[in-house]
Amino acid sequence: MSTIGFIGLGQMGTPMALNLIKGGHSVKVFDINQDAVQQLVEQGASAATSPADAALDSEFVVTMLPNGTLVKNVILGENGVTTTLDKNALLIDMSTIHPLETDSLIKQMSELGFSMMEAPVGRTSEHAVRGELLIMAGGTKEQVERAKPLFACMGNETVDCGGAGKGIRVKIINNYMSIALNALSAEAATLSEAIGLDWETSMQVMSGTPAGKGHFTTTWPGKVLAGDLSPVFMVDLAHKDLGIALDLANQVNVPMPCGAAAREMYNLTRAAGRGRQDWTAVLEQLRVSSGLAPKVS
Repeated sequence: MSTIGFIGLGQMGTPMALNLIKGGHSVKVFDINQDAVQQLVEQGASAATSPADAALDSEFVVTMLPNGTLVKNVILGENGVTTTLDKNALLIDMSTIHPLETDSLIKQMSELGFSMMEAPVGRTSEHAVRGELLIMAGGTKEQVERAKPLFACMGNETVDCGGAGKGIRVKIINNYMSIALNALSAEAATLSEAIGLDWETSMQVMSGTPAGKGHFTTTWPGKVLAGDLSPVFMVDLAHKDLGIALDLANQVNVPMPCGAAAREMYNLTRAAGRGRQDWTAVLEQLRVSSGLAPKVS
């Protein structure tokens, strides 16, 4: 079992640290919230007086903090991790911060002779309590392999994202999609209610189509990602149906800003001459408009 300094005992960090303790690791915890520290001490952790103290004699240091400024201060600031961290130890930042901040920290740590990787987490605090987080590991193969026993205590799925900085990048994209989809789904649910639909009916239908299942695993793999834009549902028809929904929403006074923005994407796709292609051509058109090489010849 390993000795671990764990810094950041918020809603996610507390159960993550507790699961490391349950996994048999020796965990020294630090947080400015002394009640959170005491809670972990009562469960078998030892209390650190500073980030430097948490790092002292630790084989691993885990940071789980709310923003990049705090992560940087904890690592590189006065009484920070680097003042006591052993050069053979591994620092794992599991916070969700800006990818460019992660890049900078990993570079600075490397220049100082330290080993650092990032491993942000997916899912919720309830999954954290159960040790069922999805962990997005960004680091060398050696770093990821070394950290796996820790990840196995905190999560039930680890994805090697392909190198330093890749874990936080995929986490940000995942959160972007989830957060934006929350707003779009709210529009659909509100419109359903406004036009008198029963919620259970709407949920049953949407859960059985790409609306609820998502395009990553339903429409894209067999069409645009396979290089096939022959239509099973044309862009023109999708544009027409989206227009009907937006007009209906207007009639019942339901704001639909996400839907209106989506229509502009379909307008762009049609203007590029893709109206009679499969509706998954929206992805190809956005890729091409962003300067990426076409997937479909």
